[in-house]
Amino acid sequence: MFPNIFKNCKEIVTYIAHKFNLNIHTNNKGRPLKINPLDTIAFALYQHRSTRATKISLHRDFKSALKCSYKTLVVNMNKAGMHALLILMIFMRIGRQDQHLVKYTDATDIPVCLKKNADSNRVMRGLAAFGRSTKGFYYGLKMTMTRDAKGRILGLKFSPANGNDRDLFRQINKDIHGIIVADAGYVSKELEKDMNEEGKRWCLIRPYKSMKKLATEWQLKLYKRRFDIEFDFRDLKLFHGLVTSLPRSIDGMISNYLFALLSFVLA
Repeated sequence: MFPNIFKNCKEIVTYIAHKFNLNIHTNNKGRPLKINPLDTIAFALYQHRSTRATKISLHRDFKSALKCSYKTLVVNMNKAGMHALLILMIFMRIGRQDQHLVKYTDATDIPVCLKKNADSNRVMRGLAAFGRSTKGFYYGLKMTMTRDAKGRILGLKFSPANGNDRDLFRQINKDIHGIIVADAGYVSKELEKDMNEEGKRWCLIRPYKSMKKLATEWQLKLYKRRFDIEFDFRDLKLFHGLVTSLPRSIDGMISNYLFALLSFVLA
């Protein structure tokens, strides 16, 4: 018997595949896959929606139904990460078609291991770096996200933890219009000059408390709503397993991020 969480995930994935005519039903090249790709995506979403923190616990839950080794499950789930990326891109494209006027951009820390293990970490070597967040220094990545006031993700970008926030802001929002609200970490006259387009885009960046800059009542209300994106980051980390140090390959780490995001989007 499959639990209801898995059944719901399978129904959602199957509907999306048919709705958008995605060719992820079978493997057209090489040997037939041990696990149907749609089932693989459903298993991955089940892991990120349930209390299963590891793939080995997932394999134990479904061992009799899977009829394949743990290694085969891991390989298939890592490959299916590209399908998760495709679905995420579709949802972001749909979100941009009916986007709210107000958007929010922020970044969050994605540690890949403890600081003391940074020198011995080989999985993310070349991609991860040391950076600083509100919690202190960490070794890993930075995820920058833009979402609208309705909660739809419009842009995503992963970068080393030491990536320049203002450059990332430019990259992720270059094709997004409307009012883009950001916190004081993005304060820059040059950034506002580069990004503001009359009648198309206005960047509303919260000033530092020490800055002598007045704000209207409606601007202050928009600043307060910025915490919605912070809640998104919290949910991604606490309830969808965004942060991990368990995968032993780059493919495994990337697929974990993609399935965590897809689980969040479909929740």
